[in-house]
Amino acid sequence: MPSGQRETTVSVPLTPTRSDLYWRRIFNKYDKDNDGKISYVELKEIIESREYDHDLPDNVVDKIMGLADRDNSGYLDFREFVEMMQNPDLKAVFGHFVARYVHSIIPHRGPVDTTGRWPGFQTVSTSDGDGTYEEEYSCWPPAVCMILISLLEIVLFCYDAALGKSDTTGPMAQLFIYNPNKRYEAWRFLTYMLVHVGVVHLLVNLLVQLFLGVPLEMVHKWWRVTLVYLAGVVAGSLATSLTDPRVYLAGASGGVYALIAAHIATIVMNWAEMEFAIIQLLVFLLLAAVDIGTAIYYRYYKHMTQNIGYVAHFAGAVAGLLVGIGVLRNLEKRKWEKRLWWAAVVLYFALMLAGVLANIFWTSHFL
Repeated sequence: MPSGQRETTVSVPLTPTRSDLYWRRIFNKYDKDNDGKISYVELKEIIESREYDHDLPDNVVDKIMGLADRDNSGYLDFREFVEMMQNPDLKAVFGHFVARYVHSIIPHRGPVDTTGRWPGFQTVSTSDGDGTYEEEYSCWPPAVCMILISLLEIVLFCYDAALGKSDTTGPMAQLFIYNPNKRYEAWRFLTYMLVHVGVVHLLVNLLVQLFLGVPLEMVHKWWRVTLVYLAGVVAGSLATSLTDPRVYLAGASGGVYALIAAHIATIVMNWAEMEFAIIQLLVFLLLAAVDIGTAIYYRYYKHMTQNIGYVAHFAGAVAGLLVGIGVLRNLEKRKWEKRLWWAAVVLYFALMLAGVLANIFWTSHFL
């Protein structure tokens, strides 16, 4: 330690801590003139950086500087900078966007050497248990897409139930159900998701798609989750029409399984940024395997008549996995993930094109 400087209340470790290196990397990034201080201009650049979500007006920057500059020097030294980032009073100024910004540029996991550099550009996390992925949860914009789809399903079901027809014999169900004898009515390949066979069937799909879909929307936004959901629905009907050409389809299971697989996709693509990734992955894989396995067992081994379109489940899951890899957010792109992205996109469009063409031109299969 240089002469004239000493710490009276804080013991200094022999080597830099992970937290010191963590903040030092951010501090050095915005200390443009390398004078060991963050000026007003440099602080403003931090806040208005392209990596940050919202610009703040000058008076807010003044307030932040006033709170953080403890010695009124007009600059922030390293210790003041760290205190600023950890100051609970500033959370009211920044909101949750500061945490999102900080966790988007700081290192996540990996070995650290005493020079402050991360070998191979690997990163570490200093969060208190939550991974970087978990920091991305946001209630704005509101996650309402899955809620609106669920409400539409409820309204159509209640309309038919009010007529005493809750078993797909009502007018709404007859209009939207996938009917193999009316394959030329192409909308049925999508709208069958709005039709349900009984209250239990409806409630199960509602619960799953809300509990899985809303959290996805909070991180990946509504339009990405909608694409995944609808891709699973369409893939389920296309695959079922080819494998079981005389089977009727009702229910949102194709979309539900797409959401399950989308969670798997986002776990794979954000493995290093997610807390307890392996546990979450195993839970979703087990859920999907048990459900599909049970349907296959009862149909082919117990020879029981089951109204479960397991092919729609499986196809929806495949579509959800591929589309999820293609459209869901990847917080930190790596080379192998870019190759996986291209593979998923090409495979999805190849399978969908094959399914559409087979349904159009393989007419003998449906006689």
